[in-house]
Amino acid sequence: MSDVAPPTNGPSSYGSPTAVPHGRPRTLDALRASGHVRRPVAAEVRENLVRHTAEGTPRFPGVHGFDDTVLPALERALLAGHDVVLLGERGQGKSRLLRSLPGLLDEWIPVVEGCPVNDHPYAPVCPPCLHRAETEGGELPVGWLHRSRRFTEKLATPDTGVAELVGDVDPVRLAEGRSLGDPETLHHGLVPRANRGVFCLNELPDLAPRVQVALFDVLEERGVQVRGYDLRLDLDLLLVASANPEDYTSRGRIVTPLKDRFGSQVRTHYPVRDADEIALIRQEADLPDSTSVPGHLLAAVARFTHLVRRHKKVDPRSGVSVRFSVPAAETRAASALRRAAVTGEEAPVARVCDLPSVVEPVLGKVEFELGAEEEGADLLHALLRRAVSEVYRERLGHLDLEPLTSRFTGGATVESGDLVGAGALLEAVGHIQGLATMIEAAAPEAEDGPPWPGLAAAVVELALEGLYLERRLSKDTHPEGGTYRF
Repeated sequence: MSDVAPPTNGPSSYGSPTAVPHGRPRTLDALRASGHVRRPVAAEVRENLVRHTAEGTPRFPGVHGFDDTVLPALERALLAGHDVVLLGERGQGKSRLLRSLPGLLDEWIPVVEGCPVNDHPYAPVCPPCLHRAETEGGELPVGWLHRSRRFTEKLATPDTGVAELVGDVDPVRLAEGRSLGDPETLHHGLVPRANRGVFCLNELPDLAPRVQVALFDVLEERGVQVRGYDLRLDLDLLLVASANPEDYTSRGRIVTPLKDRFGSQVRTHYPVRDADEIALIRQEADLPDSTSVPGHLLAAVARFTHLVRRHKKVDPRSGVSVRFSVPAAETRAASALRRAAVTGEEAPVARVCDLPSVVEPVLGKVEFELGAEEEGADLLHALLRRAVSEVYRERLGHLDLEPLTSRFTGGATVESGDLVGAGALLEAVGHIQGLATMIEAAAPEAEDGPPWPGLAAAVVELALEGLYLERRLSKDTHPEGGTYRF
């Protein structure tokens, strides 16, 4: 039989189960009698990836914008059995991508019961398990390890040492009377304990060069050496790492011999399409309610993020991550919630008037080119207005908005601001012919979305702001908001 039954819901279903399924072999003899075949980790990943691809199940859940670029390169690396380093600017989803890899492992694998390095009962590698296999023979106890426990993640920091990754002498075992040369006095580090699984090392350049050297044997010979002990563990693992580009980070770099030992390097990138950025925002943002930020405002946040990333005064080496767009959406929703609490609105819905509130919270997430720091806030406000203008043109620019603009030709004005309720805004605007068409064009995804009057006010305000930015209306700004007039 195979190592385990295939997962029921594809790679995304690798949460920890409550108990080992009934009927699993519990001794070495029983495991052999069951017909179990031992497979290396690389073979597990390769065969499961091929199967999931053929079945069309998601291989990397929660990852957006990489379908035509990063994922094909990563899949080729995994099919080749390579250790992989993901290289890219901050906030490009490298860690999330690596954390999805356990979904490509078998659901359950047999291990020697109580082994600290997850030895396979057929071929133990650590000295204690080799001794137990000799003395206990076919009665060697077998345990079962779920794939959720086969992923080890370590954030590399400058103070990370060789002992933490590889291992060290355990003084407690020495105090128990064991000799210094006894391999059983060793305490295994994170890498040996990740045997038969995936070991992920985030921010690899932050490791001191001497610690990176300790990984040479792991990548090349699949072994570890501890403090000169004549001990080699034939490790079976997939080693993956993430790193920022070396031309940006000043904390360190990947030493050349270690980089050479990785089988593949995969370059990541930020989402190219607005739809991918919006999907990430919806996935990551902690919004009070799924209807609190209409689709056209999420599109404005996504467009704003893209404009900031591409601007010549923003340092491209540092990047502008999803940790920029997500807080922007959350701040906008918070502004709507605050307005609802003040005005008594039944359901808070974000509007264009909530946009300026996002600049200050995200300003510290952008690194500007030398000399542009002082104008950073003004630059972000300008790019935010441009993003709103582009979304307006895409969603409402093709409509005849004369019924709305005609209300201002007679001298009417409309007050807006982050403390002006939706009902008050709509009352000031009055009846607008074609409002339903405007809502359908601006927020087509809102069939079950924000309730009236919140959504209507949000769309009307998008139209007013767009007409102002297109210079078809005027606007008097003040600290509380603005007044639209002809």
